[in-house]
Amino acid sequence: MSNYVIGIDQSTQGTKVLLFDDLGNIVYKQSRSHAQIINKDGWISHDLDEIYQNVILLMNDLVQNAGVPVKEISGIGLSVQRETAAAWAKDTGKSLTKAIVWQDGRAVDIVELLQKKGIAHEVKAKTGLTLSPYFTAAKLSWMLKNVPEVQTAAINHNLCMGTMDTWLLYRLTHGHAFKTEPSNASRTQLLDINKVAWDSSLCHAFGVPLEALATIEQSNTLFGKTDFEGIFPKALPIHCMLGDSQAALYGQGCENIGDVKATIGTGSSVMMNIGDKPVQSSDVVTSIGWKINGQMTYVAEGNINYAGAVVQWLVNDLKLIDSANQAEALARQAIPEDHTCLVPAFSGLGAPYWNTRAKATLTGMTRTTGRPEVVRAALDSIAFQINDILNAIDKKLAIKTHVLKVDGGVTANAYLMQFQSDMSNLVVDVPDIEELSAFGVAYCAGRSMMVYGNLQLNKVLRYHEYRRTINEDRRQVILKNWQQAIEQVCQSVGVTK
Repeated sequence: MSNYVIGIDQSTQGTKVLLFDDLGNIVYKQSRSHAQIINKDGWISHDLDEIYQNVILLMNDLVQNAGVPVKEISGIGLSVQRETAAAWAKDTGKSLTKAIVWQDGRAVDIVELLQKKGIAHEVKAKTGLTLSPYFTAAKLSWMLKNVPEVQTAAINHNLCMGTMDTWLLYRLTHGHAFKTEPSNASRTQLLDINKVAWDSSLCHAFGVPLEALATIEQSNTLFGKTDFEGIFPKALPIHCMLGDSQAALYGQGCENIGDVKATIGTGSSVMMNIGDKPVQSSDVVTSIGWKINGQMTYVAEGNINYAGAVVQWLVNDLKLIDSANQAEALARQAIPEDHTCLVPAFSGLGAPYWNTRAKATLTGMTRTTGRPEVVRAALDSIAFQINDILNAIDKKLAIKTHVLKVDGGVTANAYLMQFQSDMSNLVVDVPDIEELSAFGVAYCAGRSMMVYGNLQLNKVLRYHEYRRTINEDRRQVILKNWQQAIEQVCQSVGVTK
C-alpha cells in the first residue's frame, strides 16, 4: 500500500496544500489566498478565521479531487509564515483580534521605548535577534496595550498568544494541543535560544504573560491529531511543524554547516546552517533551524521585508505591469546605461541595515527612465538585498559560500536569477519545484512516520543552474550604485550604515 503525506504551507499571501507520495512526488496541490488588510497607516493584518477556513476548504478539495484513498494518507507536516502574531481565547479558540503580519511595523514605538531602557543587548544575547518591531514579541505587546478583548482575556487568564503554527494547531485539535516548536518560537524574541525556553524577563519586558504562551516541543514530535472538521473519517497525525524558511532549508537538504538558501516569497529569508551551536552577529540574526530527534540545528539569517511584494507593488499599486509574469520581459528591455535604483524600504529596512525609519526611494532617474527601467530596478533590489545579507553572513562566519539554493515563486524569473548570480558571484540553483516549504515539512513528517525510510528526498530534486556572466569591473560599478542608494536612504533619516 502506498503512503502519502500532506504538506500544508500557510504563507503570507495564502495557503497551499500539497500531497506527496512515498517517493516525494507531488500528486496534488491547491491553494487559496486570503485578504491583505492594509489600513491608511500601512498596518498589515490577516483574518485568522479566514485562514483557518481556507485550510478546511483546501482539505475538502484534496479529499474530493486528489484521486487518492484517504486511508492511504499517513499524516501532515505544517509550515507557516513566521513572526506574525495571533491572539485567541483559551476556552473557545475564538480569535480575539486580527493577526498582525510580520511585515507590519506598528509596534515601532514600543521597540524604541525598550531601546531607551537599554534591553537591546539582553535581547540579542538571549534570542539571537536584533530588537525590532519585525519580530512577534513587540506585536503581541501592542495587542495587549491596544486591544480590549486581548486585555480582558489576559486579566481572566483566558489568553492564548503565539505564532501561526500554534494558532492552527489549536484550532485543528479543538484546543487539545497548545504547542509550538523551536524554529517558530525562536522568531518571537521571547525565546532564549541557548536554553530553548521562554525567557521570563523578556516576557516581562514586553508585557507578555508567560502563561499565554504554548509549550515548546521538538520540531518532529507528534503535535496532535485532526480530522479537519470531520472531512477525514480518521484523525491524521500532525508530525512536523516548522517556520516556512526553516522548512525550505530542510527541504533543500541544507543539513551541513555552511549550506545556504534564499526563500524568495513576499519577503525573503537568506539562511545558512551554522551547526549545533548559536553564533552571534551584529548584522544578521541567529535563530533555530530545527530540533529533530533531540539534535539542535542553528541558523544565521537575514530577512528582507519586500522581495516578491515589490513585484506586487508594481502590479497592484503602480500598475506598471498587469502580472508578475510580465516583469522579466520588461526588465530585459531596460536601457543598460540607466542607473535607476529602488530601495524598497516600504516598512523600513531589516538585515543587515536595521533601519526601521527608512523610507522607500527611487534614485538615479533621468529623463530616459521609463517603465522598463523602474521594473528592472524593482527586480534588482531583491538581488542586491540578498547579496548584502550573504556578505554579512560570510564575513561573520568566515565560511565562503559557493552555491546559493533558492526557492519561491519569484525564482521562475530567469532575469532575476541570472542577476543574482552576477551580483553575488555564486552558482544559483533553482529546484524543479517551487513549494520547498511544504516539501520540507512533508519530508520531515514522513521521516518521523517512517513513510520514507532511508530515502533522502532532497537528493532527487533537479536544479537549473545559473552562473555569473559579467566581468568584475561591471559588477563593482553596479554594486557601488546600490550602496550609494542605501547610504542616501539611511542618511535621510539620520542613520549612517
